[in-house]
Amino acid sequence: MKKILVPVDFSKTSNTAFDVAFDVAKKNGADLIALHVVEEIKNESYRITGEWQKEDWEDKIFTFELLKKSKAQLEKLVKDPKYSALKVYGELRVGNPYHGITTIVAEQKVDLIVMGTKGHTKLEDMVIGTNTEKVVRHSRCPVLTVQGKPATTDFKNIVYATGMSQEEEVFSRMIKRTQQIYDSTIHLVRINTPADFQRDRIVKDALLKFAKKLALKNYTINVYNDISEEDGIVYFADSIKADLIGLATHGRTGFAHVLAGSIAEDVVGRSAKCPVLTFVVKRK
Repeated sequence: MKKILVPVDFSKTSNTAFDVAFDVAKKNGADLIALHVVEEIKNESYRITGEWQKEDWEDKIFTFELLKKSKAQLEKLVKDPKYSALKVYGELRVGNPYHGITTIVAEQKVDLIVMGTKGHTKLEDMVIGTNTEKVVRHSRCPVLTVQGKPATTDFKNIVYATGMSQEEEVFSRMIKRTQQIYDSTIHLVRINTPADFQRDRIVKDALLKFAKKLALKNYTINVYNDISEEDGIVYFADSIKADLIGLATHGRTGFAHVLAGSIAEDVVGRSAKCPVLTFVVKRK
């Protein structure tokens, strides 16, 4: 892992996400990119390299003031002494926040996005919050979401909610790599719901085969019953005091069911007490 992107709007939630990203970056030897997008009614974003001009002078003055304020806030964040142990870069852009995020990911070859799940709703502050679900659903790189300040960023207990599909191969390697970095225990879990129920012995046997296929070490096998998959994941994680939840999005149905994108978004949006790592797997 070389580069971690953190969309920021300078809110408390945004600052918390940045602190978590800093801890992850230190552990992985990565650089941090702080992105702030001043939103404009356009479908694209562009880099601020010099004087910004616009035909509508009222809009120009308003946007100029936002840029001036945002530039100062971004510089203060990037130059904060508490982040001096790492290389921290600032990116200020004008345009659509989601497009700004995806553009930076492609340009900088970002390895991980860290986002808060709540943000301000003012025009100038809509980088996180309303855009998080969209990023979780469509991002081409893993996304780590943070709802509040986690108890720890030393991810010793990782919940891996899995459907045991081949489509999860890349994400499975990410989880395994995370385990190696943090010397963690992986808690494989399958959520049983009334609409999608499997007998414990069948599920546990499948989870065991899945773990052996991944050559996992230091793991547990779990089946958890709940009304919905998203509730089951959150409540199971709470019950074992998990430090991180990992789940893939999209995929096939049936026994090799991979958690659907909407489930991942629901887990991200719920009151999970720990960060949630998601990754969009390719359909086959």
